[in-house]
Amino acid sequence: MAIDYDTEYNNRARVKEHPEILARMAEASAAYREERKANGLTELRSSYGWSGRQMLDIFLSEEGRDAPVTLFIHGGYWRALQPSDFSIVARGLNAHGVTVALAGYDLCPQVGIGDIVNQLRRACYSLWRRFGKRIVVCGHSAGGHAAAAMLATDWPRYGTPAGLVPAGSAISGLFDLQPLIATSMNADFKLDAAEAGRLSPLFWTPPAGMTFDAIVGAEESGEYLRQSRTLAEAWSKAGVATRYEAVAGANHFTVIEPLADPDSAMVKRLAQLARDAG
Repeated sequence: MAIDYDTEYNNRARVKEHPEILARMAEASAAYREERKANGLTELRSSYGWSGRQMLDIFLSEEGRDAPVTLFIHGGYWRALQPSDFSIVARGLNAHGVTVALAGYDLCPQVGIGDIVNQLRRACYSLWRRFGKRIVVCGHSAGGHAAAAMLATDWPRYGTPAGLVPAGSAISGLFDLQPLIATSMNADFKLDAAEAGRLSPLFWTPPAGMTFDAIVGAEESGEYLRQSRTLAEAWSKAGVATRYEAVAGANHFTVIEPLADPDSAMVKRLAQLARDAG
C-alpha cells in the first residue's frame, strides 16, 4: 500500500492537543526570559544576519566566557514559530553551566530550505566569533534537519576551524526530504527530486568521527521513526558515533519538554556533549 505522506508528516493533525502544548511552552518561555533578564543573563535578538529573523536569543551561563555553548534550532516545518516560543528549553542546560543560544531564521516560502541552512551556518559562525568555542547543536523537527546539516558541514569553507560542530542532537528530525515532495506543504518548500536530494543530510558525506543523537517520540508516525533510525544506522556505518532513541510516551510536541528539566537524561547527555566539546 502506498504511503500517505500528507498524513505521515502532518504532526498538528496527528496531535490534536498541540495548541495547548505549544501555549504551555510559550508561557513557560516568557517566564524564563524574565527570570534570566532580571539576573542580567540574556542577550535577546542579537543579530547575526541581514533580516530581522536572523537573530539569536542567548541565555548566558553564570560560568561566563568559560562556559560551553549549545545552539538550539526550533522547528515549525521551516514555515512557522520563532525562538521566543522555546526559551524554556535553555533552562535545563543553563542549570548545568552551559550557555544556550536559540536561533531564528527566515521562513518558507519567502526563502528556501537551502537558504535557511546557510543562515544557520552564519549563526554558528557568529557564535564562534562571540565565544571562541566549539558548538553542540540541538534541533527539533525542521531544526533537527538543521542540526544534522550543521554537524556535516565542511566548516573551513565557511571560515571556521574544522569540527566547529563536533556533536549534534536531532529531536524528531527530518533527514530525507524526498517524501515531502508528495505533501501539500511542498507548495511552500518548492522541492523537486534534485533539490530534495541535495538538501537531505542522509545523502551527504557522513561526518565521521563526530557524535550524533537521533531522538524521536515513540508515538510519532512511522515516517518520523524511520527518518531518525535510518540516519543513525547509515551514519554509524560510516564512522559517526550515533545513538537512536524512541522516547516512550512522547509525541512530536512533548518530546522536547525534557530540555527544560535539569535532571532529565536528555539534558544530562547534552550537557556532557557540550563539556566534551570544550
